[in-house]
Amino acid sequence: MKQSKKLLTNKILFSGLLILIQLIIVFVAFLTIHRSSRFFVYLFKLISVLAALYIINKDDASAYKITWLVLIAAVPFVGGVLYVFLGDKKPSQRLQLAFLKQIKNQRIIENDIIEEVADPYIKGQMNYLNQQRYPTYYGQDLKYFSLGDAAFEPLLESLRNAKKFIFMQFFIVDEGKMLKSVLDILKEKVKEGVEVRFMYDDVGSLTMLPRHYDRQLEKMGIKSVAFNPFIPILSLAMNNRDHKKIVVIDGEIGFSGGFNLADEYINQRVKYGHWKDSGLMIHGPAVNSLTKMFLESWNVARNTEEDYEKYYVRSHQKFEVDGYVTPYGDSPLDDENVGENVYLNMINQAYDYLYITTPYLILDDNLQTALINAAKRGVDVRIITPGIPDKKIVFRVTRSYYQTLIKHGIRIYEYTPGFIHAKNFLVDDKCATVGTINLDYRSLYLHFENGIYLYNNKILKDIKEDFLATVEKSHEITLDEVVTGKFMGWFEAILRVIAPLL
Repeated sequence: MKQSKKLLTNKILFSGLLILIQLIIVFVAFLTIHRSSRFFVYLFKLISVLAALYIINKDDASAYKITWLVLIAAVPFVGGVLYVFLGDKKPSQRLQLAFLKQIKNQRIIENDIIEEVADPYIKGQMNYLNQQRYPTYYGQDLKYFSLGDAAFEPLLESLRNAKKFIFMQFFIVDEGKMLKSVLDILKEKVKEGVEVRFMYDDVGSLTMLPRHYDRQLEKMGIKSVAFNPFIPILSLAMNNRDHKKIVVIDGEIGFSGGFNLADEYINQRVKYGHWKDSGLMIHGPAVNSLTKMFLESWNVARNTEEDYEKYYVRSHQKFEVDGYVTPYGDSPLDDENVGENVYLNMINQAYDYLYITTPYLILDDNLQTALINAAKRGVDVRIITPGIPDKKIVFRVTRSYYQTLIKHGIRIYEYTPGFIHAKNFLVDDKCATVGTINLDYRSLYLHFENGIYLYNNKILKDIKEDFLATVEKSHEITLDEVVTGKFMGWFEAILRVIAPLL
């Protein structure tokens, strides 16, 4: 363990040093050009003007456009050039081409189940997701977990019972009780002939795992991928992280939600007070969509083509009918913001109440306007954010939105015991989504994400009870608190401008 931590520290220091050297070289180069050649000064300013015109006319999030326009106006000599090299949010060409390989043979399936749904708003949401190649399923056995702690033992038990294959995909993986417990089972399953694949995000786990940890797993017989490996160069391609959390066992059982594979998620390690998360266990045909999302990420990472069909289960055990389930994903490799659109559709269809839990509250104009309009319609809109943040600067940006929202009747709570990491939306005892998608620019525009949309399920009651119980442990923020300037000042205003880059 000590040797791993030593190697890890060396990796981080080396990467940081390389990036610092690059920043110094770029700064010195710009300074030298500025002093030695008026031609380049005028050229770079022209580039800034052209970049600004391009940004204004580009189909992109308004907040992201404002960020770059302010930067270009503040430093016109370098702003335009920086945008040329760093302003494109698109992933690397390699990832884009690999993604196109995955979707070229996928087709939109006629989803007859959707036609059974009477509610036009719900049917519209399902049709939208079906157009993105995420079908709706009927008849699952579902279990909701109000904490990562509650999901841990069912996860281990399901892994122990695996007979054919295990797929695991996490953003953060860290050494500790949780990982050791899982690895002990995976190694036994490999000996039994079970196919085991394990994928983690290289940047998400950068400060936690030794370098080339995927090679260590391969030596154990576990097929492994470190997604989008970190390269210490100045590039926004490193922004596109795999934030999904998916476990699939034999194509029959699936897990997903907010929890990663690290001890704080099961409250075995205290980092920011009590860690409040959420997740789902699915037993039934909807697991096929989780299988598809995992294999799509796997093949993109390895740039391979693989037949998903052989891992699909066609004849599932019959369960008591429990509503509709639509697992879905979101990718920065296309021009469709699926995660944000699902949220917007839910906000816009809310009639009685809308309950949200989120670790971050960094809203673009569309989301903020939709939330305010819902409150103006008389919808009881409540949002729970952390009481103890994991990122203090991001938390200050979150708090900077409070005044406007509260002023329009939205009730905001901070979870007093610790950190809220759950990403839940619940509407009118009717529909919900549980997943990985935060209310921030990274999740909505830059990351690979996934969620599970639910309609008319018994567990909606569990999600509601969990939310109301969490409200009881939280502090409601009043308008008096935010008007005093405690949550909004010049620093927060600046942070709001650069929020899309955080």
